[in-house]
Amino acid sequence: MRPSGRALDQLRALSIETGVSRHAEGSCLIKVGNTHVLCTASLEDKPPPFLRNSGMGWVTAEYGMLPRSTHTRSKREAASGKQSGRTQEIQRLIGRSLRAVVDRQALGERQITVDCDVIQADGGTRCAAITGGFVALRLAVNQLMKKGLVTSDPIMDHVAAVSCGIYAGQPVLDLDYDEDSAAGTDGNFVITGAGRLVEVQASAEGAPFSVQDLGVLMDLATKGIADLVQAQKEALSK
Repeated sequence: MRPSGRALDQLRALSIETGVSRHAEGSCLIKVGNTHVLCTASLEDKPPPFLRNSGMGWVTAEYGMLPRSTHTRSKREAASGKQSGRTQEIQRLIGRSLRAVVDRQALGERQITVDCDVIQADGGTRCAAITGGFVALRLAVNQLMKKGLVTSDPIMDHVAAVSCGIYAGQPVLDLDYDEDSAAGTDGNFVITGAGRLVEVQASAEGAPFSVQDLGVLMDLATKGIADLVQAQKEALSK
């Protein structure tokens, strides 16, 4: 029995509300159970210096957790003058995941920065950030297309992410904090709408897991991603 009472292959309650930031070119608030992440996408009409005169654009991401997004208050990383290794790892993952579905030549020499700020954390914050970050990115690109600033759609597919793991000896989809903190195996799966793998991160927290176990987790992730992509489409159609 899962602490939440969910079925083994059941996602947490999911909602994606778009247009939550007045000034950002694209924005959404994604809620995956008790994990809530604000995602905003900002357009710049120039690429980073390493891409000048290349004809190519760039998509990058920044990630952060608000001080009271967890059970106890954490200090703002800006106060220490540097980001933690965890923060850097996660924002690089978000950036890689979003770039995987973008034709950077079609985007042209401009940059889109997707900011993902965790308001409340209950496990799976990086996965929620990728899933919501795509929605914000899609909305920002829609603005470019509406203004005629790009001649073809640079977004080639959807992308979303979900966690899977082995909890109490059973493979489960979309771990919350109670499960994540006690899981024997924990993994994050980034997959496109077409079912192509972008990134798979899986590790044994206790006993090693088998190739067969990984296959079961992949099947769970594939099912979960299909549901997440459908939720993205519904949010974008409103």
